[in-house]
Amino acid sequence: MLKSLLARWQQGYRTIPFPSEKVNLPDRFRGRPEIDPSKCPDGCRECVKACPTDAILPTENHFQIDLGRCLFCTDCQEACPSGAITHSSDYRLAARKRNDLLVGEEVLRLAGALEEKRKKLFGKSLKLRQVSAGGCNGCEADVNVLQTIVFDLGRFGIQFVASPRHADGLLVTGPVTGNMSSALHKAYEAIPSPKLVIAVGACAIAGGPYMGQAEVKNGVDGELPVDLYIPGCPPHPLTILDGLLRLLGRLEKG
Repeated sequence: MLKSLLARWQQGYRTIPFPSEKVNLPDRFRGRPEIDPSKCPDGCRECVKACPTDAILPTENHFQIDLGRCLFCTDCQEACPSGAITHSSDYRLAARKRNDLLVGEEVLRLAGALEEKRKKLFGKSLKLRQVSAGGCNGCEADVNVLQTIVFDLGRFGIQFVASPRHADGLLVTGPVTGNMSSALHKAYEAIPSPKLVIAVGACAIAGGPYMGQAEVKNGVDGELPVDLYIPGCPPHPLTILDGLLRLLGRLEKG
């Protein structure tokens, strides 16, 4: 027992200071993609051709990137002959509306808080049931990481529960396979109203690399009403945590 206490004392305080202080991520971290129109050659479509999930959408003036479809694979960045597409270190990606995930020259509209009634209800205590609807375990792993001492999700009053009957909402990962569709609906129906649905990862938002396949439903949107979209493949734990706190009104600025 004394050895355990000594080891714990030597380790020191391991929980990150987020959100009270800025967290520095490694240089190799791939955050929000950005487009510089001034560097984009006229008529060039190399990035569009390179994207495996059709996340780059030509517009009347330029391009948009659909963060809901983006795998953050950098294929577009590597294909661009002029360096017009780069990945920033910004981990803030969550949005309340699907259309807010379409970004180009404009600034991404980050997730806003729940309306006052639901914010008052869930703001200090949020219980979530996590459902892997056919995921590869990438998003699931980063969700689980939030419960470690580094992120300590419980300090914000957010916890994962074993039964949907004890939950305030669902946190869904995976493209929603045909085999999981019924289970997802049953879990949703078991949660007492009012309830939340949070789509985590490119698969849960739009089907990810499986988009368009007969075996999947192309995400949660067509199955359940979604309150929060958290892009990524998989999203960094900080991206997930940032989105959850914004939904609860803890991070309304920045």
